[in-house]
This record gives sequence, structure tokens and C-alpha cells, in this order.
Amino acid sequence: MLDLTKTPYNLSTEQIEYINNQVNKMTLSEKIGQLFFVIGQDEDTVDLKQFVNKYHPGGIMYRPDSADKLKREIKTIQKESKIPAFVAANLEAGGNGLLNEGTWFGRPMSVAATDDPKQAYNLGDISGYEAAQVGDNMSFSPIVDIDNNFRNPIMNVRTFGSDKNRVMKMVDSEVEGLKHNKVIPVAKHFPGDGVDERDQHLVSSVNSLGTDEWMNSYGQIYRHLIKRGLPAVMIAHIMQPAWERKLDPGIEDKDLRPASTSKLLIDGLLHQELKFNGMTITDATPMLGYTSMLPREQAIPATINAGIDMILFNKNIDEDYKFLTDAVNNGTVSMDRVDEAIRRILGTKLAQGIMNTDSELIQQIPEKLDLKLKDHQAKTADLAKNAITLVKDRDKILPVNSKKYPRVRLVVLGDSDDGGFKEGGHVTALFKEKLEAQGFKVSLFDRKNLDFHEVFEEGVQDLKDKFDLAIYVANIETASNQTTTRIDWIHLMAADAPWYMRSIPTLFISMCNPYHLFDIPDISTMINAYTGNPESIDAVVKKITGQEKFVGKSPVDPFCNRLDTRL
Repeated sequence: MLDLTKTPYNLSTEQIEYINNQVNKMTLSEKIGQLFFVIGQDEDTVDLKQFVNKYHPGGIMYRPDSADKLKREIKTIQKESKIPAFVAANLEAGGNGLLNEGTWFGRPMSVAATDDPKQAYNLGDISGYEAAQVGDNMSFSPIVDIDNNFRNPIMNVRTFGSDKNRVMKMVDSEVEGLKHNKVIPVAKHFPGDGVDERDQHLVSSVNSLGTDEWMNSYGQIYRHLIKRGLPAVMIAHIMQPAWERKLDPGIEDKDLRPASTSKLLIDGLLHQELKFNGMTITDATPMLGYTSMLPREQAIPATINAGIDMILFNKNIDEDYKFLTDAVNNGTVSMDRVDEAIRRILGTKLAQGIMNTDSELIQQIPEKLDLKLKDHQAKTADLAKNAITLVKDRDKILPVNSKKYPRVRLVVLGDSDDGGFKEGGHVTALFKEKLEAQGFKVSLFDRKNLDFHEVFEEGVQDLKDKFDLAIYVANIETASNQTTTRIDWIHLMAADAPWYMRSIPTLFISMCNPYHLFDIPDISTMINAYTGNPESIDAVVKKITGQEKFVGKSPVDPFCNRLDTRL
């Protein structure tokens, strides 16, 4: 039962009266609009004023764009909105989640590898500050998932690791950093990603833990955050069969649902068992994890009936609005359920300081942009210095220098834009530049134009005549809509694989996946950097050449619980 006088709202009598008045006077069209969190609209292709007045969106989420343009668009949207909108972005790794110019601070696993909550605060503070400069007021972070399965292709370095206690410690600090900038934290992805090895963008994935195991891990994290006043939770297209069966012992397998359409998991587990009183938002509903479970005309109403307050994104916006409007008109969704969702939405906007009881935007959007990029860059470099982890150096190859190893063969894997919504760090040119600045003569392995004589006919001495040290750099990012983040060698004879690693000193540096030892267990030297930004590349080169010590501690098991990876 919703209680606006309690955490996370703590509203006054005047504020609650305002909400009740709004609920009574809003049209059905306006109420339906508040339940949708739409994709950011582009002023170059859409009349923003017309869009707002037609759809009345309760929230809008933007992908990265230029700061000046975003600020102008957001100001237009807020000025035109009768009720100020949530404006959100994926601020998972820095202000670059919203701004092209923003700081790519570091992925959560980089932060966790320092084991320093101050770095997590910096993540929230830098992200929140830069985003708030253009009018953002909500972050689809922190990520509170646990990295339980090294084969999971979507979480990995996006998490704070596999230790629930470290996750809670880091999340608490990130939230404080966001709050310092009046940016609302939205914890994700309930009921918990990181167990399945599949991506909810492509399938309704499964959190297969038993109820006790779930409650002692994911449940403990959510309970902790709820007690600390967490205002909002993002609901994933992830199933949790054990809890659905516990809450409804007679449920048939065919009726099990991902959390985004499950009343058992939202009203039952989240609201009743975990006592969450705040607002809920789905993850993006164009994902196959959502669209594949029910016909969309059934899924949209089922989401609201489950106890979820806002629906993120549309396929066809007019169609989605009609599906929900028709469901209210024919009684599939009760007006009481709609009104409860409206109360949570308006209550959150009041409690989090977005608006006042005159429906006025009270969030201040600075007239002049000041992103503090130099200061944030220095903090980013400090994170990289303290995060990068030496996992293995069996043959004591490190440190290396240009006198001992003058000629370097540089092989870069995965340095591409393939995959959805990547952070975008291309590393080849910068690694080559940094190594050459240290005096190495660098020859780059060309994967697109293979030297067939070398691949098929040359032996160890032939390669020793060409280079003294091989440096492999893997930039294989976790990203949406891909099924794996494994190393994918050239299919012709694994032509780019280091078959010579027992004869020629070979380093392997992973920029964004801590688990590559699984695919190359016999490598002597493995380094995990977690984030492929320029600051991390600079720190890696300093560390392998002995200018800095390795101080990072792995937040996960990089050996993947296997014997051969440790040899």
C-alpha cells in the first residue's frame, strides 16, 4: 500500500494534497503520458513542443549528443511540459553516458578494483555534475547486479564485481555522488542480472538462484538500498522462477514471467517482501526479453498491472499509448492502478526536488556550461592508476623496456564499433603512439591484410627475426545485443593467435573484460584494465614499463575457477 508520508517520499500534507488534486483533474491522456518514459527526441527531426503537448511524457531518456544541443532540447521540453519531466541517461561510467564531450571516468569494475569508495563517489559526482549541466535529473544507475557468471555478455565490467559487500559499499558512495548533484539514482536491474549467460536484450534471461540464495545476495543488496531511501528501481526482463513459485506454489511453468510483466515479482517480492515504497521503471521495452513473452497489446497493460509505474521506450508510440488507453477503458487496467502509479511518479518528482506544488520546474539548468573537464580528467587518471590489475606474470616478463625488447609486434583484438551502445574506445592508434614514445619500434598486425607466408610457412626463428616482444591488446567490450564477449580469433588457422607465446615473450592486456584467461589460459602475463579510455591506456604503458606499480585488486575471479588458467 503506497504511503507518501514514508521513505523515500516523506511528503508533507500540502504536497500530498497537491498530488491528489492533480490526480483528480488530469485527463486520461495526460495520465497515460505520465506512465511512459520516452526516447530522447531530436529537435532536427521532431517539433518538440508539438511532441510534448501530444504525448505528455512523464520522462525522457537521451543517448549521448552534444552538450549545447541537449541543453536546448531539454529546456524546450521542460518549458512545454505541464508537469516537469524526468530527464535520464545511462550514467554508468561517466558523463559520456549523456554528453559527447563528457568524461569517460571508468566502468564500475574499474572503480571496484581500487577497493576505494571515494572512487565510486567520484563516478557518481562526475557523472551527475556533467549531466546536470544540461538539465538531466535522473541516472539509470547505479548498477547493483552481481557478476556471478563470467560468460554473461552484457554485465561483466559494468558491475562492481562478484562480492555483494563490495557492491553495496561502492553503490552507496556512487549514490551519494549523484545526490550531491541532485540527480536521482535508479538502481538496476531487478531482480538481478549476472547469473544467466544470455542478454535480456535478446531473450528473457533467468536469475536461477533459489529464494534463500537470492535473498542472501541480490535481496540483501536491495534491502540495504531500500532502507537507505532508494527512490527508484529499474525492472528488468529477467525471470526469477524460484520466487514466483514460492509466492504462487501452484503456478505453471508456462505462466512464469520476467519481472517486467510479473505481479508476483513486483507487488509480491519487491513491494511486500522487500518493503520498497518507491517508483519503478521498466528497462527498455523494445528488447526481445520483453517483446518475446507476450503480444505487445497484452504486455503493456500487464506491466502496469504488475505494479510497475513507468514504461521505458516504445516501438510505435501511438500504438503503445492506444494499447494502454484501451486497457483502461475496457477495465483490463483499473483507474485505481493508474492513479497509484501517478502518485508514485508525482511523489518522486516532488520528493527529489524536480518540481514544486505549483507544477514548476525548480531544477536549475546553468546558463553557461562548465563541465570541469580538466579536473575530471585528473580524477580519471587517478582511477586508472589505482585500478589496473596484474593478474599473472608467470615468466616474470615485466617490466619491459625498449633496450631489452626493441621491436614490438602489437596485435589488437575487437577494436570495432560492432555491438550495441558501446562506450566507444578505439585503442589501436593510442597504444601504438604510447609504446613508440617509450622507444619501442612497433609493427602492427594487420588482420584485414594477412601475410599468408607468415601465417602458413614461418616458424619461431622467422618471427624472432621480426620482433622481440608481442603485446596483445583485447578491446572486446560488453555491449547490448551480442551473445558473447569471448575472444574470436581469425577463423582461418587462428591466424592472429600467439602460437609462439612459449618461445617469444608475450603480454596480454584486456581493456574491458576480466575473463580472457578462459580463452588463452597458457599466456604468461595477463593484465586487466577494465576500461578502454585514454587514461587507462596511458597507465597500462607506464605499468608494463616499470614506471608505476600495479596496485589494482581483481573484483572477480579472473581465473574463471579453472586450474589451467593459473598455470
